[in-house]
Amino acid sequence: MLEEIGSYDAKTKLPELLRKVQQGQSFTITNHGKPVADIIPSRSINHQRTLKTIGEILEIEGKIVSDDLLKQSIDEGRR
Repeated sequence: MLEEIGSYDAKTKLPELLRKVQQGQSFTITNHGKPVADIIPSRSINHQRTLKTIGEILEIEGKIVSDDLLKQSIDEGRR
């Protein structure tokens, strides 16, 4: 379950929330106690982290990671 934060607190603490989201945390913003929105890390950030991690692994093996290699690996894993 995501950590809940009221809309007023979210407004006043937005820079702090965004820093935490960049670190991988997620939040549900509520209005009068009812969930209205989720703040989650961007998929592009996750994609960049994934590529970086895969790159580090493949570097050990002497290979270079690319989007094509990543897609090929995903496709092979689905067979």
